[in-house]
Amino acid sequence: MKNILLVFVGGGLGSVVRYFFNISLNYLINSFPLGTFIANIFGSLLLGFFVGLMHKNQLFSDNLYVLMVVGFCGGFTTFSTFAFENQLYLKNGEYLYFFAYTTTSVLLSIAAVILGLFVTKHY
Repeated sequence: MKNILLVFVGGGLGSVVRYFFNISLNYLINSFPLGTFIANIFGSLLLGFFVGLMHKNQLFSDNLYVLMVVGFCGGFTTFSTFAFENQLYLKNGEYLYFFAYTTTSVLLSIAAVILGLFVTKHY
């Protein structure tokens, strides 16, 4: 029951932060969901950083892992919104935006996890 509460709190906080990213950033670049893009990449970086710290220094208890990695990062990053935005590009025939958004989001998110793990391993 404790883990469910930790995921609930962390996920709620992550979702609220993502909401602010979306309302603050999605309209800065016309037709590009910048808030989702940045939230997914930054959330991936945080996840890599948290996991790296946990493995390197045992700084994270199981509770903190569930709260921050599963809850916060899970609520902050958003694959469903990413998928919805991509289907809009396809529906509107904006294939270049679809390809660019999909490719850069996936590659940069993976690179961000690797960077977070690298930073905690080497510094």
